[in-house]
Amino acid sequence: MYCPYCRNEDSRVVDSRLVEDGTAIRRRRLCPACHRRFTTVETTSLSVIKRSGVAEPFSRTKVMSGVGKACQGRPVSEDDLSKIAQEVEETIRAKGVAEVDANEVGLAILAPLRRLDQVAFLRFASVYQGFESLEDFEAAIADLRAQPGPKDLPPEGEQRPLTAR
Repeated sequence: MYCPYCRNEDSRVVDSRLVEDGTAIRRRRLCPACHRRFTTVETTSLSVIKRSGVAEPFSRTKVMSGVGKACQGRPVSEDDLSKIAQEVEETIRAKGVAEVDANEVGLAILAPLRRLDQVAFLRFASVYQGFESLEDFEAAIADLRAQPGPKDLPPEGEQRPLTAR
């Protein structure tokens, strides 16, 4: 790290702190040549590789926009969209890679969107997975019915009572 005052190549870290939900580190540095202090902020970069091969920075706003289109006319708030975008970013960052395919971003969106709103999930999946016929929709609906949704599950921490059939 070059000193911004004297351009010396060397600096010593005096203090480090996490900022912005732990996604960045703020470091206070001391230049041994001029004895001045300066601050740096270090963040990790996450790039999305599109189908065309072009890399672009990951954007929560872009995730919110895409999911928002699927949620149009549904009882979904901006806060819900923000939570999905955050969950998607956390899921992708947990993989520990600097570059991720756009396809993986789409897959990371599907699970939280399914929990939020099943109609919006079908809309998003139909575009993302390229549904071409009614059979594709029927298969997706059958899959939704086969797996318990959020309304079918007991609240977190509680167990469903056993019932005789």
